[in-house]
Amino acid sequence: MTGAPVPERVALTPRAAQQLRRLRARHGELMFHQSGGCCDGSSPMCFAAGDFLTSDADEHLGDVEVPAEGEGEGFSVPVWMSKEQHARWAHTHLTIDLVPGRGAGFSLEAPDGVRFLVRSRLLDGSAGAAPPAAP
Repeated sequence: MTGAPVPERVALTPRAAQQLRRLRARHGELMFHQSGGCCDGSSPMCFAAGDFLTSDADEHLGDVEVPAEGEGEGFSVPVWMSKEQHARWAHTHLTIDLVPGRGAGFSLEAPDGVRFLVRSRLLDGSAGAAPPAAP
C-alpha cells in the first residue's frame, strides 16, 4: 500500500544556493533551523552541522538541494523547525532566499552583509504540491 505523496516543504532560491556554496567552503557541512521569532526574529538560521543541537522538540522539514556549480559537487542541507512552530506553519511551503542586510547574528552568513530570509506560501491541496514560486 502506498501513501499519499509527501509534499516538498522547503526549497532554495539560486541566490541562497550560491551563498550556501560559499559557506560550505568555509565551514563544512551545514544545517538550517527556522528561528521561532525570539531575538533574531523569524528567520532561517544557518549553522555548521552539529553547532545547533536538535531534539525531539524539533521537526525535520526536509533537505534543500544545492546544485553543483562549475566543477563542484552538489550537496544537501537539512532544514529544521520546532514542532510547536511547525504546528502553526504546517500548511506552508518555505523558500529560503538571500537578501542584502544584517539579520541573525548567530547565522553564518551575517559577516557577509547578507541574510537568509524565508518566503512562505500555502501548500496547494492537489497532491500536496506547493504552488509555483513567484519570480
